[in-house]
Amino acid sequence: MDLIIVESPTKANTLGRFLGGDFMVLATMGHIRDLPEKKLGVDVEADFEPEYVVSAKKKETVDRIKKSSKEAGKIYLATDPDREGEAIAYHVASVMGSKLKPSRITFHEITKHAIDEAMAHPGEINMNLVEAQTARRILDRLVGYKLSPLLWKKIRRGLSAGRVQSVTVRLIVEREKEIEKFVPIEYWEVETLLQKFLGGEMPDAPKFLAKLAKKNGQKLEIRNQTEADGIVADLQKAGYEIFNIEKKEVKRNPYPPFTTSMMQQAASNRLGWSSKKTMQVAQGLYEEGLITYHRTDSTNLAEEAVMGCRDYIGSNFGSEYLPEGPRFYKTKSRSAQEAHEAIRPTELEKKDFLAGDAKKLYDLIWNRFVACQMNPAIVESTVVTTQAVNENNIYLLETRGAIEKFNGWRVLYGQVEEIDEEGDKIERLPEVNIGDELKLLELKPMQKFTLPPPRFNEASLIKTLEELGIGRPSTYAPTISTIQERNYVEKQNKAFFPTPLGVAVNDFLMEYFADVLDFQFTAKMEDNLDAIAGGTLKRVPVLAEFYYPFIKKLEGVDRVAQRVAVQTEATGESCPKCQQGSVVIRVGRFGKFLSCSRFPECDWRAPFVQKVEGFKCPKCGGDVVYKKTKKGKGFYGCVNYPKCDFASWRKPAKQG
Repeated sequence: MDLIIVESPTKANTLGRFLGGDFMVLATMGHIRDLPEKKLGVDVEADFEPEYVVSAKKKETVDRIKKSSKEAGKIYLATDPDREGEAIAYHVASVMGSKLKPSRITFHEITKHAIDEAMAHPGEINMNLVEAQTARRILDRLVGYKLSPLLWKKIRRGLSAGRVQSVTVRLIVEREKEIEKFVPIEYWEVETLLQKFLGGEMPDAPKFLAKLAKKNGQKLEIRNQTEADGIVADLQKAGYEIFNIEKKEVKRNPYPPFTTSMMQQAASNRLGWSSKKTMQVAQGLYEEGLITYHRTDSTNLAEEAVMGCRDYIGSNFGSEYLPEGPRFYKTKSRSAQEAHEAIRPTELEKKDFLAGDAKKLYDLIWNRFVACQMNPAIVESTVVTTQAVNENNIYLLETRGAIEKFNGWRVLYGQVEEIDEEGDKIERLPEVNIGDELKLLELKPMQKFTLPPPRFNEASLIKTLEELGIGRPSTYAPTISTIQERNYVEKQNKAFFPTPLGVAVNDFLMEYFADVLDFQFTAKMEDNLDAIAGGTLKRVPVLAEFYYPFIKKLEGVDRVAQRVAVQTEATGESCPKCQQGSVVIRVGRFGKFLSCSRFPECDWRAPFVQKVEGFKCPKCGGDVVYKKTKKGKGFYGCVNYPKCDFASWRKPAKQG
């Protein structure tokens, strides 16, 4: 019997279904070896040689692999087709102790055809990919293991730092500081409600809104109410007529197929999911053989998949939805591996047996893939310019409208709203002609203020990280999860806010390790790891170039840096124990807690609970609060615990 080794039981079951009883398929349950937990595990003097150990919880798995490998006729390592998968394959081969040399097989989708192809063309472990993964692991260990104790000493025990996570926190902290410094500038807009004048009272005559744009040929900027009132008075005395109508057809091309970051952004925007949840659901779809590999920064598509998609479109939607030739999309990411594909369904027959989250994400992927091979939507865009003339001035007002002439790829998404540059919905316009007289029904001056830059949400944060070249498909989700688990940032209404702890750590690192948190430096390090994977750079010089300046700076900072105080949040309440201090919110290892401002003189403390508005405990009627486990995972529970044991991982729906 031949042996195949993969990472997960689900993937093992799917392969077993395709391969039958002649194969034994075992799962490693992730990495079987790693650097030791309680020491550095890197011999810097010996060219950064890593010390890999098998953890106690993986010993049974390793023993099973060793035993099975001795009984196997052939051994295939079928771990995922990326650096982490290659490293797992390497470590399995290193510990199994078999006389047989294992073969490495890779596939980007778990289908019968892909598996048969891989088995027919086995290869060897790609040591360049292994070296790249090893370099990343060592880099992360060196930064974390060397920098974290300094943070313990200068800020607070239990803190940690990381190459990519610290840069991500920097983005969120700096955005918050931009928002705090932002000074809104007042401006005014004037909107009119106009009606086509047909003579006499015609309540059913067409009406439309028009926004003031120009005065005497110049773009109009209204800075205050005095200016707005003067213009409104002028417009009330004006006569109105249609001055110009400009129509043009606009093609709305489909979006490219999903990369990992595109999928995470779409799931965040459309489904409200975290990147972590998206990757968990995608992992399940991939391991069930329903989608291609979900960690990719390539928009390439297999020719066979494209042709199959075109056949499907022609058969199910008609020739008018099918372009003359296939659509191919250029991969924008510098690090993308051209052999990898975008994320797509493995078959075009929809999977009706799917339900819940799996169905939601599968449908998102299916629609995106099919849409990318369809004809563009065609929209007739119209700009109607109205002229308002009085004895002193000539004003121009604009109304934008859009009519969908052909839905194209949008047929998959139903009605799609047209949005203008300011985010306003574009409406369909009534029939009007140049020279038509108009009646002024309403004048609406509106005070507005310029807005600060928006806080990052999951989608915009991932997009920014990708644009800066920081992180890779496999790192976005764990990075965003880590900075929340460590209480450096928190999410409120889908937006990221830095905590006082996150600000303190970021400011300390920016003062003393600005080069490590530099965006270009971090991006260059990612490029270096890509170069190691591509065989154009070696691991040891890359590590040495980073480590020796870093450790020298670390030693200097340890001598000169002063201890940093983490800012607390006031609650406005007095300490119930000493009556002298006030109750403040602090951030500890397991999240926020309440404490006396006189700590350590007064040791009073209490849990910090966030009440869930609009919901009562279904068991006892008490308030429901948001809490965290000791591992940092959030949950919802009753404020009356332990008398009431209601708890839920899901946020309760509002009542009433």
